[in-house]
Amino acid sequence: MSAKTKTKEQVLEDIQNGKYQELYLIYNRKSTDDTDNQKNSIKYQKAENTRFAFREGIPIAPITLEGFATDGIISERHSGFKEDAELVFGEDNTVQYSIDRPKFYQLVMFLNRRYFKGVIFLCWDRASRNKGDDTVIRKLMKAGVDVRFAFAKYDKTSAGELHMDIDGMFAEHHSRVTREKVSITIKNSRARGLCTNKAPVGYLNQGTMEHKPIDPIRGPIIQKLFEMASTGDWSLADLARYAIEQGFTMPPVRRRRTKEEILSEEEDDIRVQIEPICRVPTFTSIHKILTNRFYTGKTFDENKNWIISNSHEPLVSDELFDLVQERLGKKNKSVHYAELLDSPLRRMVYCSVCGRTYTPYPKKGIMYYGARCSGSCPNSLKNFNFNFIDGKIGELINRLSFTAEELEEIDARASTDIALLDAKRMDKLEASERRKKKIREDLAYLNANRLTLLKTGAYTAEKLVIEENSLNLELSSLCEAEQASDISMQETVRDVVKLSELLKDVSIYYSNAKPEEKDKIIRVIFSELSLSENTFNYKCRNGFKALASRFVPSSDPTGNRTRIAGLRSRCPDR
Repeated sequence: MSAKTKTKEQVLEDIQNGKYQELYLIYNRKSTDDTDNQKNSIKYQKAENTRFAFREGIPIAPITLEGFATDGIISERHSGFKEDAELVFGEDNTVQYSIDRPKFYQLVMFLNRRYFKGVIFLCWDRASRNKGDDTVIRKLMKAGVDVRFAFAKYDKTSAGELHMDIDGMFAEHHSRVTREKVSITIKNSRARGLCTNKAPVGYLNQGTMEHKPIDPIRGPIIQKLFEMASTGDWSLADLARYAIEQGFTMPPVRRRRTKEEILSEEEDDIRVQIEPICRVPTFTSIHKILTNRFYTGKTFDENKNWIISNSHEPLVSDELFDLVQERLGKKNKSVHYAELLDSPLRRMVYCSVCGRTYTPYPKKGIMYYGARCSGSCPNSLKNFNFNFIDGKIGELINRLSFTAEELEEIDARASTDIALLDAKRMDKLEASERRKKKIREDLAYLNANRLTLLKTGAYTAEKLVIEENSLNLELSSLCEAEQASDISMQETVRDVVKLSELLKDVSIYYSNAKPEEKDKIIRVIFSELSLSENTFNYKCRNGFKALASRFVPSSDPTGNRTRIAGLRSRCPDR
């Protein structure tokens, strides 16, 4: 069976079994920092690296692994300068950071595990242009991995180390200079009133910042849309339908590449396969057009302020644009309900990641809950039905009451633990009584010797009053503390056990209750519920925290939120 006909699992098994331990891989990287350099071409790197391997007699591993390598050659389109600045500090003095290049990450992982003998790069800047990845490569080299470069040879001497340091430094410096030149060019161009970004629909992008001509087909239609919107008689949906009737389409764009297409080996075939598509406008795209001041002949300066553009002509006047904004503002009406529908668990369940509320909505006689999470929220549980959350809450109520084993343990420990706690309480009461006795003696002394203390100058009238007030305040605090501690520990435990028994009865009633009745029970016991794809969190009300606290993990210092196991699988009917 040839390498090309093997499945991905079979190829990985061969790699892990050490079949290619004496063979090499070739790594090529197309930089996004300097696209005009011929050395940046994947085709050029393949030719030079293959020629170098043949000349030096270096055997290349004949593996083809989808998303990684073809015939032992890895090709990646990614910047080697950008790096993740976030650090993760783990146990045993370890520090971790993320490698942005997916194929490079898999390569160094294989090399670190000695699945391959080494790798061939064209030169140092094709391997890396940042110090983080430099460190990874150098550590692999020190660990015995044979890293070769087609355009350079580093001796195992101090001079060779210096040569490597210089190449790494210049590779990173080249990217810094390129980035700096681009930033300065953009800043200076914006200061001159040039449009440095892609012009919106209605203008033609011809690859130059100096000239953004008006689209002769789409431009007049956009002018007409502004005029129609200024009357206030046309909705955005009506304007979108009118534009479609006039043959208006958005500029052709290619769809976003899939992960497989990003990891593909060929250099330019993806752009040929993904044909650009002209889509019809929606009311959202019409709204973006009508609110973009670019159409008044303005562009951004270096401080993101609108200035007169020297790259394009206005399609509409400032007066017309401002009138359209006024018309659109009058149409922005938020919906406020005079009376919310009495749905169970309203404003009770939240996304445990971003904190957005799950809002109830009925559909085909079933109550569903949906959350409009933020765009960066990783929670995939966007919708579920009432039965899903109902079952989880029922399990939770059952868990809050003590089991038979826990009650036996409480009974066994009650005689010893409560006795110890009562003994500690008595010791505190005795210490408090001694302190109260001392305070009363001090107050009696101050009252009996008030004139003497004032005449001798030991106290002024103000200090004497302050001292008396301080002693009286401390005395009242000690008395209040005694009253609070008079409650027996035995009675406290008895009350908690009684509450647990009541919850068992509530659990039976809850399983047979209607959704509205279940909502009332839930609100009595819990103050908040939160969900994500695989976790269910809750906050108990004060009276029930004593029961919930026994589930609190050691990593939760608040004792208010508990993660319940058993929600790892998705509910199929949500």
